[in-house]
Amino acid sequence: MDDSEIIYHKTIKKICERFGRIYHKKLQSQLYGVTDHQMSVAIVRELNLPISIYDFEMQMTDMVKKYLPNAPLKDGAERLLRHLKVNKVPFALVTNSTSHAVRMHASARPEIFNLFQHKVCITDSDVHHGKPHPDIYLTAAARFTPKALPSQCLVFEDSTVGVQAAVEAGMQVIMIPDQRLKRDFTRNATLVLKSLLDFKPELFGLPAFTDDPEKIKRQTMKKK
Repeated sequence: MDDSEIIYHKTIKKICERFGRIYHKKLQSQLYGVTDHQMSVAIVRELNLPISIYDFEMQMTDMVKKYLPNAPLKDGAERLLRHLKVNKVPFALVTNSTSHAVRMHASARPEIFNLFQHKVCITDSDVHHGKPHPDIYLTAAARFTPKALPSQCLVFEDSTVGVQAAVEAGMQVIMIPDQRLKRDFTRNATLVLKSLLDFKPELFGLPAFTDDPEKIKRQTMKKK
């Protein structure tokens, strides 16, 4: 729901430059949505960095945590979350980020993060494999009350690995890809949008957006 990917990739670029390496676009496009560890392994090996995978991951984590809480929300994200909340449509946060990263995000925007019914991250004890495996989405679906069937779930994703995870879980998935991603990386999504502002809930059997987003915001704030 936010643009933390941008912060990660800018941070990686800076680390690589320290060692005279170029974090090229082809590698970057392959790493959207993967875990921090998977990202670290790929970069150290692909660019032959003169540091260990562990050291790279620690440097990346230390740099990212300074900026991650202030990652901007994607356009239309807050409107969508508040709209679903007011209309009593259950939804969860599902991410390849660690629980620590999620807490940093939540501390910066507690009102937004409190809207989610629950949150499932890569470090969750019930998640054995992160995206692109379906585990993380199946775990999230099972935690709704009552449990949600995968076919009843609609996923919003911005990464190829996330789309693959949702599809393998048997869910429909709307992709809002980074503009730098090639079109080939979006072909498995149910629907591809340029922005969440273009999403029409009624196409998926959900209540349509109202013309008064401020009213929706006031209603969700009362329900904290």
